[in-house]
Parts: sequence; structure tokens; C-alpha cells
Amino acid sequence: MEEKTFARIKELTELQGTSGFEHEVRAYMKEKMTPLVDEVQQDGLGGLFGIRHNEDEDAPRVMVAAHMDEVGFMLTEITATGLFKVVPLGGWNPYVVSAQRFTLKTSTGHNYPCISSSVPPHLLRGTSGQQNVSVDSILFDAGFASKEEALEYGVLPGDTIVPQVETIKTANGKNIISKAWDNRYGCTLVLEALEALQNEKLGHTLIAGANVQEEVGLRGSKPSVSKFKPDLFFAVDCSAADDTVTKNGTFGHLGEGTLMRIYDPGLIMLPRLKEYLLDTATTHNIPYQYFVSKGGTDAGAAHTTNEGVPSTVIGVCGRYIHTHQTMFSIADFEAAREMLIQTLKGLDKSTVATIVDGK
Repeated sequence: MEEKTFARIKELTELQGTSGFEHEVRAYMKEKMTPLVDEVQQDGLGGLFGIRHNEDEDAPRVMVAAHMDEVGFMLTEITATGLFKVVPLGGWNPYVVSAQRFTLKTSTGHNYPCISSSVPPHLLRGTSGQQNVSVDSILFDAGFASKEEALEYGVLPGDTIVPQVETIKTANGKNIISKAWDNRYGCTLVLEALEALQNEKLGHTLIAGANVQEEVGLRGSKPSVSKFKPDLFFAVDCSAADDTVTKNGTFGHLGEGTLMRIYDPGLIMLPRLKEYLLDTATTHNIPYQYFVSKGGTDAGAAHTTNEGVPSTVIGVCGRYIHTHQTMFSIADFEAAREMLIQTLKGLDKSTVATIVDGK
């Protein structure tokens, strides 16, 4: 991996923006996309997309969408002792929340260090241990002595709490450890593809960028798809790897290529779209693996918007997603990047019509 790409991954994954509070990521994406497209537009919820117009007004419209938000928390109550109660923004396993470092991001523009509470083993002696952990039972602690002191520092209900993590490579140089690869992967991929295709003549109008609020119910894709009216929709998103115990009968294995997501509870890939992606991967020797998921992506919301939009996902897997620390494969990212670039190069009016019409 080029150092330029790793630096971009590090910048994007270390940015902090949970669902509904994506402004730092949006500003970064706008700055980097603007020189690579004809114009940048924003939808009503805050999704941001760069558009490369085609000289043919009847050219198909192809949309590539990451999402900017990462999982985090919203502060709902300040206790008398200055601690915080929260609700999760996105899906969290409660057993990985405790004893971690976060940033408390206030509406007044201040960032304060914060940690999640845990019970030391010393205080569990003589008990049956900590039982039935839930997110709403975990308090967050920024070191304030009282509610009054927290208020003096500008802390209010509605402020957000986001993981604080440094992005690093593993010792063998094959993997990266970071937070928020779901889905700063997609944000990175959009920028890398726009750069690679900058001087390419495409057979379609390209609409590429990132939605908001994916982690809280795929909320951002419907407004953006309604606004931009694509003929095809490609989500670029990270999914959960399941390869730490066995690779037999599991989906999502690090190092085995980009994901060919054929099914999830919200989306079945259409046959002609699968045929096109398989042909693209085979023609360009791109490693891929079939993937079946229990979770969804923005493609699941996009494909039932407007009059129906053929949609799929160009994805990668990551171990331990929706936590502080995700591990992902550099080779998988590079396979996904090549897959997106070659997919976009090959789409023209005839190909899109074949996919859409299913003939």
C-alpha cells in the first residue's frame, strides 16, 4: 500500500463523527472531492456527493455511496456526581464498551477526554460477578466532580461520545488496526476511485460520495437516492468478518478479497448485476469471496427507493467491527478498490440497460 493511501486511511479513521454528527467527516470529504468532480451537492440530511457529468444527457446515472457515520453514543443525562448516562448510536456489544477511552464532543465545540466505567475485580469479590451488562447501565466519566461542574464546562444532553483510537499497522504490514473502518473504508474508497478515474472518459454520469446516519437504520440513503435518481446504486461498506475460529461454513475471511454480497436480510443481488460483477472480477483477476450477511447496508434502503434501483455492495470485511478496534486486510482493500474502479470503467448505456432490464 502506498503511504499516501495509508495516510488517507489514518486521517479518515481518526476523524470522529457518529450518526447525525458527521460534520468533521463531511468537511474532509468536501475538501478532497471538490477538485475531482464537476460539482459537489448535499442532500437535506447532510449526505455529500460529487458529480461527474456526462456530455450525453441520456447517459445512465451511477451512484457510489459510502456512509460517514461511525457507531458512538449520545449523552442523555448528567448525574449528580458528574457522570453521564447514554444511549447507543448504532449497534454495540455491551461487553466491549467498558474501560475504553472516548472523546466527549460538546455542542459548544469543546472536545473533552472521557472513559467508560467498569467494575474492578476487587469490588466483585464475594459477589456472583457482573451480570447482564447493558449499554444503559454503563456510565461515562470525564472527571467532573458534579453535574454543576459538567454544565460549567458546556456539557449538555445531546452531546456525543466517540471512541478515541490511533490507527496503526500490524507487525507484518499486512493489516491495519483502527476504529471506524465501518465505514471510513467506503469514504476512502470513494476518494481513491475518483482520483484513479479523474482522466478517464466514463460511459455514465457518476455520483460518488457518502451518506449520513446509516448506523441508525439506513436513514441517509433514501434522501440521497431520491435527490440524485441513479439508475444503479453501489454501496461501499465494511462488514463483519467471521474467521477467528474457523473458515468452514463462515463468511468474511481476512485476506481473501473483496466481498461478493449475494444476500442479506434487506437485499438480494439481481442476477444480471451479479453476472456483471463476476465478469469484472474474473477479467481483471480481482480476488473476491462470496458473502452472506445478517446485517444490511445502504443498498438495502436504496433499492426500494423511487421506482426501484438495482443495487449492490462492493465491500470488505473487518474483524471486531462496531468496537474501538477493527482489524482489516490491506490486500482486501486493494482488491475492493480495483473492483470499484473496473466496475465503473465498464458501465455504459448498453451495460446498464442490460442490468436494469434483466435481459
